Formats: sequence, structure tokens, C-alpha cells
Amino acid sequence: MNKYMQLFQGTAFTSKTPTEIQILKDYLFCINTDGMIEKIVAPEDSEYQTLLDIYQDKDNFHQLAEGQYFLPGFVDLHVHAPQWAQSGTALDIPLHDWLHTYTFPLESKFSNLDFAKRVYDDVVSTLLANGTTTALYFATVHKEASILLAEICASKGQRGLVGKVVMDDPEGNPEYYRDADTHTALVDTEEFIIAVKELAKSTKQGVYPVVTPRFIPSCTDDGLAGLGKLAAKYDTYVQSHCSESDWAHSYVQDRYDKNDAFALNDFGLLRDKSVMAHCNFLDDQDVDLFAETGTAIAHCPISNAYFANSVIPVAHFHSKGVDIGLGSDISGGFSPSLFDNIRQAVISSRMLEDGVNPSLPAQDRGVPNSRLTVDEAFYLATAGGGESLSLPIGRIQENYVWDVQIIDTQLSSAKLPIFDEKEDLHDIFQKIMYLVRPEHIREVWVQGEKVHTR
Repeated sequence: MNKYMQLFQGTAFTSKTPTEIQILKDYLFCINTDGMIEKIVAPEDSEYQTLLDIYQDKDNFHQLAEGQYFLPGFVDLHVHAPQWAQSGTALDIPLHDWLHTYTFPLESKFSNLDFAKRVYDDVVSTLLANGTTTALYFATVHKEASILLAEICASKGQRGLVGKVVMDDPEGNPEYYRDADTHTALVDTEEFIIAVKELAKSTKQGVYPVVTPRFIPSCTDDGLAGLGKLAAKYDTYVQSHCSESDWAHSYVQDRYDKNDAFALNDFGLLRDKSVMAHCNFLDDQDVDLFAETGTAIAHCPISNAYFANSVIPVAHFHSKGVDIGLGSDISGGFSPSLFDNIRQAVISSRMLEDGVNPSLPAQDRGVPNSRLTVDEAFYLATAGGGESLSLPIGRIQENYVWDVQIIDTQLSSAKLPIFDEKEDLHDIFQKIMYLVRPEHIREVWVQGEKVHTR
């Protein structure tokens, strides 16, 4: 029986369903050499004590201390990696001004690989320290820097899905920051895909190339069509922004006389491996198309509060069969923590349900049945993200990867308010969701390998 690479003992919280968590109290988690959860053993199981007797004095046995808990690693479905360098800056100005005054000048600097390495090293390490074990990244238009980001994910042990951004329309992008032309954009994207697929062969936790039109306003029709063909040719993931704001949504309607979802689908960009960010202004036909094509939504609650002009009806979209996960949207979202986005997802949903205009009668003020519980928001950050990517991640469950964060609620400098030794474990889970900060995350494991310790 001495066959497991690692054996862990402790209490874990994981999503049982989209609305309910499962509490695994004092279980054993048996991890094989591939970093997968091969077996989960309950205290009442006959082999529980036998496994303890074999492993508990070994170096590969890990027992949680009192007040420590396992959570699945977070899955961040929308990160602008270069924008980490401007995170927390100028979120009080309009989106167009923010992009052209701050974001595009910053992203243009990533032609300098030394600068790119400094930022990308830091953002990957920071996300890991915040419990994010898988991240779906926008890079920049620069092929070499985008490959570098994938290499940094591979070396630091994070599961990275990375996209070289395409911005090939001279009329939609500043002269100093765009692809040289459509042909170059597509050639660079194909070379990027090939390079990352080669890197993936030697990366245990996986790295993946992602076809990445920034959004429709930045791309030509030929560019979008070419990217759709590349996604099909190499069976890659696809990511973009979709119906994020009043301006972006209206722009696409004016250009194509249809919504973003149908326009993107016309170019072959909605598929089972597609994740579209924001999606605040989808109508029911758009949502049905997402469900039909297997396209997932990256819900970015903090960023949406600044730039999306609305609150996305997550509960309604989810009820129609669309996979949804959470995204930090660094740096439209200021925080690298999905804990913060879990909290904001709950807050925003309550505001949508209750309404925000006090001059309206209560019955006219909000959208009924919109609220999310903290259990549901946690699902979005973990299992929902895994399902959106069709990967065995985001759950502490047999045949899933061992991607976990170890939370210490008894940290001397930031103890959580747990005063009853017999406090209900679900109440402790809720306190973790609302009160944990990065210093409470003592260790992070990806694919059975420790990648962060504090």
C-alpha cells in the first residue's frame, strides 16, 4: 500500500453541487505520482488506520495543524498579466480614457523582454500566493513576451493558459500599440501556439496556448476569421471580451447588426474551449448560443463594478446551462485575490436583486432571484472555473488533480474569530470566505507539487 507520492490528512471544503459545499472532516487524501487524487479515505473506512500506520512517520505524510483547512486551488478565468504593473491605478476614469492613458502605453512596453520578465515573474508569484493555481491570461501583442509568460508559469508551477493578444485593426488601436498587420498577427499567433504546445510536453501541471482577439473593436474581420481557423486547426482555447459595456455592446451591434455572441460565433470563436469575459449584456438568445456551443463566461465582479455599466445576472445565466467561473480581471479589477471576487460576487448579486435606485418602489427596484450565496460564489471560483475549462480541477475529489491551498485560521497575527472549539464547520467555511487574507494561505500545491509556502 506504500504507493502514493503524498498522503495528506485534514479537513477539506469543496463544492458538492453549484449551490452546496461538501465538508470532508479529517479525511485522508492519497496523491499519485501524476499529482492526481487517486483515493479519498474517510475516518470510518477500514483502510484509514492502515494507511496512517504506513505513512504517518514518512516525509511524504502531511497532517494539518489545528485550525488549518484545505480548499481547492482557485481558477482565475480572466487576468491581464501585463496590467499587474498598473493595478490599483485610475479606476475612477472612463474605460476609454483608462485604456489609452494607462493600459495601452503600459502594454506597449512588453516588447522589452527584461521588463516583461520582471512583471510576469511577479504576477504569477502573487497569484499563487493568493491561492490561484490555474490562470487564464491575456498577454500582449508581442509573441516573444507572450511565450515568456507561458515559460514563467511552467517554471513556477502554475497551470497557465496564455494568449498572445491580437489587435490588428489600424482604425481600432493606437499606432504605437497594435499588430503590424493582419497577416503578421496570424503568423505570430500560429508560431506562439506551436511554441507553447512544445513547452507543454515538459510541464507537469500543463500550459496551454489560447487564441486571443482582444475584443471585436480591436480586430478586423479577416483577423477574427483567421483566429477562428487557427483555434479549429490546433484545437486551442479561445478567449475574448464579450458584451462588456454599453459602448462595446453597441459598437458590435452597429458594425454587424447583431450582438457579440453571434458575431464571434460567425468567426468560429465560440466553441467548447471558449471563455468569454464579462458578458453583462447577453440576451437570452445569446445565452442559449453559449449553452449550445459550450462557451463559458468569466464573471469579473470587481471589474464590472468599475467598467461594465451593469451587474451581470449570473444566477439567470447559470440556470440556462452556461458554465461560469470567476475572473479577477487584473487590472480592471484591482485585487489579485479571488477571495475578494467571491465577496464582490455575493455583494453585486444582492444589489441586482434588491435594486439600487431608492426612488423606486421596492417591488420595482431589482431583479428577483438574482442573489448568490457564498457557497455559490465559492463554486464559481473553483469547480465552476474547472468546468469552464473542461479540466479536472477545482474540486477535492477522486480523479481530480491535487491543486489545493492550506488555510490557517489560527494565525497569531490575524486570527479568525473562532472561539468555540465545536463551532459548526460550515460557519467556519463562511468565515474563511469573508475574512481570509493572503497571509492565511500557508501553502499552495499544484498537481501534487508544493509551489508556495509562507
